[in-house]
Formats: sequence, structure tokens, C-alpha cells
Amino acid sequence: MNVNRTTIFRLRQRLHETNTVRDRPRSGRPRCTTQRQDRNLVRNHMNNRFLSASASSRHIRERNIQRISANTVRRRLSCSVIRARRPYIGSILAQRHRHQRTLWAQEQVA
Repeated sequence: MNVNRTTIFRLRQRLHETNTVRDRPRSGRPRCTTQRQDRNLVRNHMNNRFLSASASSRHIRERNIQRISANTVRRRLSCSVIRARRPYIGSILAQRHRHQRTLWAQEQVA
């Protein structure tokens, strides 16, 4: 299994004590979103890559009664290795247009 012996021992001990090998509840603040909500959030961002975190939090707030901050959305997306995208604002030029622009710039310099 390519796992340390103590890991197997601890899992066996936990199974004997609690009849399950799931993690026990930890101390600390509980998460405000469930795993299902996190998956929906990731799916929405995969469908619309240019959606901002604040817009996404407003969208979630409209669908659910729960309030989620934009920072929470950023953290959830970061855990899923989704990075922010920005649409390209410049003009998309064909190769012929780029060549004509270069010729024009060279004429202006000369």
C-alpha cells in the first residue's frame, strides 16, 4: 500500500474505537460552505471564467440565504486551482494588420 505502518495502526485503532475511519471533528471555526456549494461555485466559474469573486458571492447570496464574502469565494477557487482571468481589452489584429502597423511605425520614425 506504500503507507507507513503507524498510519495503518492508527486507522485500525480509529476503526475499532468509532466504527469508522473518517476524520474526527476538529476544533476551530466551521466552514461556511458545504462541499456541494464549493463544487457549484467551481462549476459556475468554469462556465464563466471572467466572473469576479464579488459578483459570484452576490450570485450565491441570491440563490441561497447564506452570505458568503468575496474572499471566501477566492479561497475556495484557490483551493480548486482556479486563477482569476481578465478579458483581453486590446484589438485583435490579423497578421496582415500587424505588418501594416509595423510599416507605418517605421515610416513615422524615419
